[in-house]
Amino acid sequence: MSWGLERLLEGDHGRWSVVGVVESAAEGVLRMEQIEPDVIVFDLDGEEGTESLAHLQAQTTAKILALTSSRDPALQDSAVLVGARGVVGKYEAPVVLLRALEKIHNGEMWIERSATSRIFLELSRHQDGRWRSSRRASVSVLTPKEKLTVEALASDAAAPGKVIAQRLNISEHTLRNHLTSIYRKLSVSNRAELHAYVNRHGLERLG
Repeated sequence: MSWGLERLLEGDHGRWSVVGVVESAAEGVLRMEQIEPDVIVFDLDGEEGTESLAHLQAQTTAKILALTSSRDPALQDSAVLVGARGVVGKYEAPVVLLRALEKIHNGEMWIERSATSRIFLELSRHQDGRWRSSRRASVSVLTPKEKLTVEALASDAAAPGKVIAQRLNISEHTLRNHLTSIYRKLSVSNRAELHAYVNRHGLERLG
């Protein structure tokens, strides 16, 4: 599949450049610093599926588009809940994949209209439960640099990680480390949940 995907992307009028192809999420994490992609196309049909996707998302600031041969709405919703910016079926026409990549690269989501309400309902339930159990866990545990990172992300939800890193005058690697620590301390899994946390509690709690 990867060979056909490469040919499709590189044949799209030079719009895309394939900077790397890996066989697993673990290999992707190891190569992340070298290739620094803007968008990752992730195959959901592997052995670990959304678990690997969640692990990869926690280690990168790149936007992730998931591909799957499954038509199961639950699987597609789960992929978005753990950090994918969208899901495209392998049974879709190639133009659908290209449109999804374009939207995700521009900071938008690619979600079927019928899936939107399901996803946001599940996200709300998921986060409400965690917020109730950890409401007293003050975000004062964040370091000053982590607080600045959260503020920068909150000020521009659609900005790519590379842009956020430049604004903070840090490397993308350092930004990824900050995000991993922030996610752990605030009990969130991805940027979408972090933005929802800030919207709910406000930046004033950052101290």
